[in-house]
Amino acid sequence: MGILDRFTSIVKANINELLDKAEDPEKMVDQYLREMTESLAEVREATAGVMAEEKRCKKLVDENTAEMAKYEDLARKALAAGNEADARVFLAKKQELAGRTEGLVVAYEGAKANADKMRQMHDKLVADIEELNARKATIKAKAAVAKTQSKVNEMTSASDRAEGARSAFDRMEAKADDMLNRANAVAELAEQPADPTEDLAKKYAEAGAAAAVDDDLARLKKEMGME
Repeated sequence: MGILDRFTSIVKANINELLDKAEDPEKMVDQYLREMTESLAEVREATAGVMAEEKRCKKLVDENTAEMAKYEDLARKALAAGNEADARVFLAKKQELAGRTEGLVVAYEGAKANADKMRQMHDKLVADIEELNARKATIKAKAAVAKTQSKVNEMTSASDRAEGARSAFDRMEAKADDMLNRANAVAELAEQPADPTEDLAKKYAEAGAAAAVDDDLARLKKEMGME
């Protein structure tokens, strides 16, 4: 199970627990904070892994660009030495590397997007934990008052008790809706739409590779005054 799916499952499990133990919110606040802190450790570890993948993809893009520049320089040297056949070989290699550029860039952009999302989720979770910690004392105080109020409500009429129950369930439903919205938003971060144009673009890029070598060779000859 991926980190996003796991975090979503934890949040949904907490919703069920909140509803099951609604009579003791003081304990639930502490338990929920403990689980969120454990989730933060997992998110932090996963974020580090995604950031490492982003750096790896960026390195591949940079290395490919450097290799292209290297083979163009070698082609220039071959032409200067009068070895046009060798220049063609170097330019063919450069074109092969150029054909990989788009795929490498797409992979890097995808890795960067994932890293950005993980960083945002990590920062959001940190902020949520800090906020809940700051509100914990207030929540517990309100829970204590609520317990007292519940005892008072037991002495009221049946209609009053029913109204109080509806109000309590409204609050629980609002909290559950908010938590589900958060969980669904986190799950959506993991969705990466497929790109159906990649294979088609590769097909046409390969078809034009030979012509690109001739064009590149002609450009070098013109730049070097050999035409």
